[in-house]
Amino acid sequence: MFFKEFEIRWSDIDANRHLANSAYINFMSHTRMAYLGLLGFNQKSMAVHNIGPVVFYEHMYYFKEAFAGKPVKVSLEFAGMSKDGMFFEFRHNFYDHNGKNFARCEMMGAWIDLKERKLIGLPNEFLQAFEAMEKTDDFKTLTKEDTRKHVQVPTDMEMI
Repeated sequence: MFFKEFEIRWSDIDANRHLANSAYINFMSHTRMAYLGLLGFNQKSMAVHNIGPVVFYEHMYYFKEAFAGKPVKVSLEFAGMSKDGMFFEFRHNFYDHNGKNFARCEMMGAWIDLKERKLIGLPNEFLQAFEAMEKTDDFKTLTKEDTRKHVQVPTDMEMI
């Protein structure tokens, strides 16, 4: 399992003086990109293939507050991927300085062709890197149907 440690900064605190929702999202994104960088996914290699990651959803579960003054660790677990690598699912856990789990997130995303603006499978070199990743015990091979398990559709405003 991959971990990234963070110091809770003043800008990470909300009006209730605990870790703000936006900070959780930023810490998770930084953790994912740090790990993907170790696999060879970085701005340069993604630019060569003209791809980028997109997030479909991030479902947060908060167990306990986190406050400034002590470091926190964020884990990255590989929970699912489609056969072509187009779709991926990660799980993040947040731990305080004593190793106590204070939050969890399940996130799903995909890869997009930045020129065509459509979802694509991973190039072979990236697909092989993903396939070599340590997987969770409940790892799942994802299908397009899995991306629809939390069906939400837009509702436009009616023009007056």
